[in-house]
Amino acid sequence: MNNKLGMFITVEGGEGVGKTTNMLFIENWLNKKNIKYTSTREPGGTPLAENIRELLLTPSDELINENTELLLMFAARAQHLSQVILPSLKQGKWVLCDRFTDASFAYQGGGRGMSDKKISLLENFVQGTLRPDLTILLDIPVKDGLKRALSRSKPDRFEQEQIEFFDRVRKTYIDRSKKFPKQYKVIDASKNLDQVELKIEVILEEFLKKSYKNAIEP
Repeated sequence: MNNKLGMFITVEGGEGVGKTTNMLFIENWLNKKNIKYTSTREPGGTPLAENIRELLLTPSDELINENTELLLMFAARAQHLSQVILPSLKQGKWVLCDRFTDASFAYQGGGRGMSDKKISLLENFVQGTLRPDLTILLDIPVKDGLKRALSRSKPDRFEQEQIEFFDRVRKTYIDRSKKFPKQYKVIDASKNLDQVELKIEVILEEFLKKSYKNAIEP
């Protein structure tokens, strides 16, 4: 692919939906297509942003104010954009990102109850007009996802939240998928891995065709 600008793909979802496994599948697909790409994650993606990630995910005796949490998320995002995402896109690379601003709407908005208006102000301030070209939302019932997540590692600060928090996160993701149907593709992540990967491949193939068509049109 020789687009003037690369394409921006994000993978979203709550706890235990299989983002890591399916990110690897997408990376393999990009390699097979000989598409140059950058694979990254949020919060994180740069040394400074990874330090902020550690602050956000590590359980602490000090209660983190919701505004502090939101601002830390966007501080990490601003660094990530300037150092990794925007340079990669300008080089014509595709960017594959494990979560992005939709996660802020889901976790800080839905989960914490913060207003979309407040989050949108930061979104516009930090990102300008940049939005993902494609968001793959891996969806799974909350109880099943938490069971998966908590079986593989010690819970981080977010995973220690009550189940109602994650119900709100999931609902927000689904609501956003309906609000932005051109951006979002929802996959039932409770299916077996082969079925999930097949669905992802279909979505990616269709996205690639559209991307190629848009790239060659005047």
